[in-house]
Amino acid sequence: MTDLRSAPILPQRRGILLRVLPAGMYSGRASALIERALTVYGRSWTILVSGALEPLFYLLAFQVGFGKLVTTVPGPDGQPMSYVAFVAPALLASSAMNGAVFECTYNLFFKLRYAKTYDAMLATPIGPLDVALGEIAWAMMRGGLYSVAFLAVTGGMGLLTSWWALLLLPAALLVSFAFAAISITLVSFLKSTSQFDYIQLVLMPMFLFSTTFFPITVYPEALQWLVRCFPLYHGIELMRGLATGIFSWSMLGNLAYLLVLAAVGIWGATRRIAKLLLT
Repeated sequence: MTDLRSAPILPQRRGILLRVLPAGMYSGRASALIERALTVYGRSWTILVSGALEPLFYLLAFQVGFGKLVTTVPGPDGQPMSYVAFVAPALLASSAMNGAVFECTYNLFFKLRYAKTYDAMLATPIGPLDVALGEIAWAMMRGGLYSVAFLAVTGGMGLLTSWWALLLLPAALLVSFAFAAISITLVSFLKSTSQFDYIQLVLMPMFLFSTTFFPITVYPEALQWLVRCFPLYHGIELMRGLATGIFSWSMLGNLAYLLVLAAVGIWGATRRIAKLLLT
């Protein structure tokens, strides 16, 4: 009979993040936050459904209303396209942004400042990076749900003219990822609910001016450079190119902008959660 005491002890495999990050920052349990969110929203699924309706109402309004007055606009590379097809990718990007921002600002602020949800979580082996990744992943799932519903409607309306439009869903998830990560970082600095007015002060101009409804060429040159600084602008331009199948080198810049924003957001969110709750 083999003596178990003499059997060699195999080294435990650990993920690369566990080897690189300081102890207590990451434990690989971000999925626990997704499981919690699914349990909570399983009882209030109508909230998720209602969030998918807003961009659809916008799209239908332009289809039966404003789209009758403005027939074509310059699309990517200056090629003319129908106004409704021009607006549709922008509304998809805005929907992905709004779902992520709402989840990672209002809901996260309540869990952070009032419910003390994360204090209880960090008393377990879960670390700050687990919290950040879990919340971002759930925000991506919520944004992805909105995006799937929107893509189904736009496809049924014949507004997607290229097979490259299949990549709109990954692009929408990237937009959700970037906005969720940076939102967690920014909301950690808020002290009261009255300060949420600052969030609306940023979101509303960004929604209106990020080439959502008009080509960037209609703006004065100085305003064009300001618009190019908006994260939503880069998401819209990336999605508009995919929806039409018209590509340009600038789309690589749009993609890089969103990836950098996501990386900065994760870094900032992890540091802020650790500073607020572990020090």
